[in-house]
Amino acid sequence: MRFLILFLLSVAIGRAQTLTTPQLSPVALKAALDKAPDELQKQKLHDQVLRLFGKQSLLQGKPNTRIEGSTVAWAIMDMKPAQVLRSDGIAIGAMTPLGDDGLQVLVQTFPNFTEFAYQIMIAGAPRVAGTVHIENYTYTADSDPKKGVPAGKLMKFEYKPGSEACLMVWQDGTRHVDPKGPMRAGVVFDNLIHQKQMPVTIGVFVDPGRKLGQKAGEKAGNRSFEYDSLGDLYGRFLLEEILPEVQKRYAVKFRPEPEARAIAGGSSGGICAFTAAWERPDQFHKVLAWVGTFVDIRGGNAYPYLLRVTERKPIRVYLLDGSNDLDNKYGNWPLANRMMEASLKYMNYDFRMDWTQCFHGSKGMAPALPEALRWLWRDVK
Repeated sequence: MRFLILFLLSVAIGRAQTLTTPQLSPVALKAALDKAPDELQKQKLHDQVLRLFGKQSLLQGKPNTRIEGSTVAWAIMDMKPAQVLRSDGIAIGAMTPLGDDGLQVLVQTFPNFTEFAYQIMIAGAPRVAGTVHIENYTYTADSDPKKGVPAGKLMKFEYKPGSEACLMVWQDGTRHVDPKGPMRAGVVFDNLIHQKQMPVTIGVFVDPGRKLGQKAGEKAGNRSFEYDSLGDLYGRFLLEEILPEVQKRYAVKFRPEPEARAIAGGSSGGICAFTAAWERPDQFHKVLAWVGTFVDIRGGNAYPYLLRVTERKPIRVYLLDGSNDLDNKYGNWPLANRMMEASLKYMNYDFRMDWTQCFHGSKGMAPALPEALRWLWRDVK
């Protein structure tokens, strides 16, 4: 198994800013098409659409959509007229040709939290099929970098020794600490610590293990075993291997009291976070879990019942789920989280359950992260 361990300390260290060249967006494309462009304007849009979708992908006939907010753009290259249909046969619209090489586009805006399968039809036959998934949120200011706020530095085992700090372990760490990703955990840390709305905290961002022989880019093959399994094995791995190594190598000191330690994750990472605190409340007092997999995968569906028959443990639990979460052979995620909510309430736990319309993933948690961290750390200085 290989693990990537990242940790972040919010201190006054600068973070470089990267500038990107703006390109045509689906919203801008829709606005341009709504104005009935002339041939010269269509040629300009033609070149921008090729850059937006990628000419090679279009030539290879791959499913091509670009989504911005709740606006969806489709593109295809074919000399015959094309239209986009839902899988149930309802027409979404005819595509507009741009140029003389067969490039065609369609842009439509849909209600938020919409999901449907589609086909691009040419001469009555399906050419391309795919799925549209719209889940759009507005971030609060605490998820964006702010001028004058000391920025933490993301490091791979590089650390400047300092005083004791609180600890927060994150499962699936790389994606959540990415300042350009959906969660932006490091940016939120910076802002809340600067505002004194959470204590100075070291984030240890851990990726799941990979199996021998896995190819680059493949999902970590050991993730379900590590995250979905009940018991104390993963917690021991953190406490006996990862955290001592971080402290030994870089002279960082974690505050020892469990109230100063939190653990976070989504989906299987969410049940993993809960399990670590459940097994070791003497080490982890705070849990942040979204779209948690409290269903029948490696026994996680037992937790709503275990909560009711086990003496209340000194842990604080933040949960988030949505009405569009998964429903499959392993169980219904919203129902499982409703059961967790009911059991936590019945046992008088210190908990918070936020309900949204989110699908399975981290998009629903990301804009709620600042408020969740305020609530989780509210009594730690």
